[in-house]
Amino acid sequence: MSDAALEGLDEQQREAARILRGPLAVMAGAGTGKTRVITHRIAHGVDTGAFSPGRVMALTFTTKAAGEMRSRLRALGVGGVAARTFHSTALAQLNFFWPTIAGDSAPTIIDNKVRLLAHAADTIGMSLDTATLRDVAAGIEWRKVTMRSIEAYAHARPDGVGRLGVERVVDLQRAYEKLKDERRQLDFEDVLLACAGMLEAEPRVARAVHEQYRHFTVDEFQDVSPLQNRLLELWLGDRRDLAVVGDASQTIYSFAGADARYLLEFERRHEGAAVVRLDVNYRSDSGVLAAANELMRDRPGALHLTAAHAATDHALPTVTAFNDDDAEAREVASRVTSQIAAGIDPRTIAVLYRSHAQSAEILSALALRGVAAGVLGGRRFFEMPEVRQAVLALRGAAVAPMQAGFVETVRDVLRSLGLTADPPEAGGALRDAWEARAALLRLAEEAGPTATLRTFTDDLMARAKAGEDPAMRTVTLATLHAAKGLEWDHVHIIGVAEGLLPISYASTFEQIDEERRLAYVGITRASRTLALTWARGARDRQPSRFLKEIGTGNLREVGTRAPRGAASRRGR
Repeated sequence: MSDAALEGLDEQQREAARILRGPLAVMAGAGTGKTRVITHRIAHGVDTGAFSPGRVMALTFTTKAAGEMRSRLRALGVGGVAARTFHSTALAQLNFFWPTIAGDSAPTIIDNKVRLLAHAADTIGMSLDTATLRDVAAGIEWRKVTMRSIEAYAHARPDGVGRLGVERVVDLQRAYEKLKDERRQLDFEDVLLACAGMLEAEPRVARAVHEQYRHFTVDEFQDVSPLQNRLLELWLGDRRDLAVVGDASQTIYSFAGADARYLLEFERRHEGAAVVRLDVNYRSDSGVLAAANELMRDRPGALHLTAAHAATDHALPTVTAFNDDDAEAREVASRVTSQIAAGIDPRTIAVLYRSHAQSAEILSALALRGVAAGVLGGRRFFEMPEVRQAVLALRGAAVAPMQAGFVETVRDVLRSLGLTADPPEAGGALRDAWEARAALLRLAEEAGPTATLRTFTDDLMARAKAGEDPAMRTVTLATLHAAKGLEWDHVHIIGVAEGLLPISYASTFEQIDEERRLAYVGITRASRTLALTWARGARDRQPSRFLKEIGTGNLREVGTRAPRGAASRRGR
């Protein structure tokens, strides 16, 4: 029995990684090393002979997360494990089994639900704007992942969509399904539904899947939907080798069908399940964790996090109030500029906010100070025209003998495309292009002594296909949703005011609780410093109730413009 894969794990992580049989739930708080536990547990199972790599299925929710899991497993010497998303797994099974069941190829997958909805609307004489179509599309997605019929959807959401009454929403959904069937197409959610239906209706397919995969691991289990959980049950069959990892405090997709009860009730749903809790945080200083803990105190499934390495100064997160949004953006930009001037790498700084609309002012304020910033969730790195142009040029240069060393050749090619020694002073498109080319040069410098233009461009193309974007040397701007799973040394969260965080349309207890978890996600992205800001604005906003819940004992007010009570003791 080998314990090599357990080296470097703490006591809690080791306990979780050693449990190789039976149902297991790992309740892993933010920054406690959940991906590390998942991969080391699989490696330990392979090392000890408990797992055969080809019979392990590691499921997650994004292609990026699946790629990271495969990369970590390779680093541990484990290959052959199927680390995939729910959707890619279901689609692979549909494409493999459909011809033997139906006698023809599987239906095609639509690439744009909104466009097809617009065509469906035309067939029933409806003319709708894009925003309404997007909201109807979101409703279709929610209906399917929560396993509701169109009739059940109408009962659950009787108010309709915007000015569109529920009857017309139902008519449009039916027209959409009819058009989709006529075109022999499936949407993203249909892939899961069709796979589940196939497994339920075809015992020989279920037997083949059960024979192929014996051991299942699911990451971010708090985000699983009823449909995904049902599909997981069908993949498992009557086996019990299921390990799930999640954090109920990071459930921020309930609006899209995620249901944390599958995590919170795992022990009750799976007889004899082992439960291990990870509460030692390796990311954040104690001041950041104190704010996070207080915000989530007494919430279901919340873990009280302790810092693995106590900070020497125990710096408290700061909170600052401003008269208007413009003043807030200018001051945050000034603080970011000062951090960079003090030698802090821009890649370790993030400005987070609740909605995309808040990004414009801070992006403009940073550009005025010559600070390059990238919006997370915007255009992907390898989709940038400058990057495509550079990869093609490097690919072309690879056919001729190199006159200089590898790195110098890459530098020469990028110089010919506009890479200068110093970046443009202003922000905007020119600075973005410069940063992209500089990122390619850094990748070349990190490629190793055996790299050639051919192997380098092959690696770039593989990265592009896998969606593995390199980090550009820019400050990151991101919504709180997009920031989940990431971390920065220095985090600024703007707009921590009523109407923004929590968002104005969050009115029920459950909706406010989701906003609280979203604030928690933002706070726990910070490793070293955390700055919270808000502006009164024209609508006379009030400080977020979350500031009050965190309390003055865990926040330090900066400036004198914060109204009395902005960070008063919690009143919950």
